[in-house]
Amino acid sequence: MTLPRWTREPMVHFLAAGAALFAVFAWQGEPADPASRTIDVSLEDRARLALQYERTMKRPPTDAELDTLTEQYVREEVLYREALRLGLDRDDAVVRKRMANKMDFLAQSMAETVEPSDEALVKWLADHPERFAREVRYGFDQRFFADRAAAEAALGRLRAGGAVEGEPISLPLSIEDASRSRAAEQFGEAFVGALDGMKPGTGWLGPVASGFGWHVVRLRTREAGEVPPLAEIRERVENDWRAETIARRRDEAYALLRGAYRVAIAR
Repeated sequence: MTLPRWTREPMVHFLAAGAALFAVFAWQGEPADPASRTIDVSLEDRARLALQYERTMKRPPTDAELDTLTEQYVREEVLYREALRLGLDRDDAVVRKRMANKMDFLAQSMAETVEPSDEALVKWLADHPERFAREVRYGFDQRFFADRAAAEAALGRLRAGGAVEGEPISLPLSIEDASRSRAAEQFGEAFVGALDGMKPGTGWLGPVASGFGWHVVRLRTREAGEVPPLAEIRERVENDWRAETIARRRDEAYALLRGAYRVAIAR
């Protein structure tokens, strides 16, 4: 006898398995939770569905569209509960990851809504000034050489009072009031690091390496970056405070939960 084609559909097997499990539980005398078989769609639920639709479509839904959204919500809830009844949430890497992420979200959600006081932000700014200070600015002269030995020879002549032009390169011989990021963009991080180790007004120094070759350098000015007052950068400080507070609370929540488990790891 050939079975009808519809009996071979996976969804039929899915629903049949769910019904069988429900029957077994009923036969064993374990009463089914009435709430698990009742789906209440409140006015608040429908309002939330309408708001989500309006945020996406930039207009409120019609009555017919809201009814469709409600039926989609009911369908999702039915399938979700049946999936839980069948244990489909177990041993699924995607579900496992999403649920873990939701637990992290619960732990951090409080920090996202807390409004820090001015005192807390002032302290945060004082504890982390390097994150908010304006960039250091430099004024210097430089001469370029492809070979280190040539740079060392030129340094000797410059210190003796001679004039040295250096080798041709598309870099300015003198820099005025350049920010750290601008100097690093032109000469490289290693070069700027060397500037940070120099004392302004001490004459020609080097050789200093860059991505191009070697330089002899005369640092004339270096203005340390100042930390602006809180009023000027409050949003930046608050965002920084919130990001670290969220991360800390997430870790603290996990540590608290982790301490309630005994973990045995086979080696």
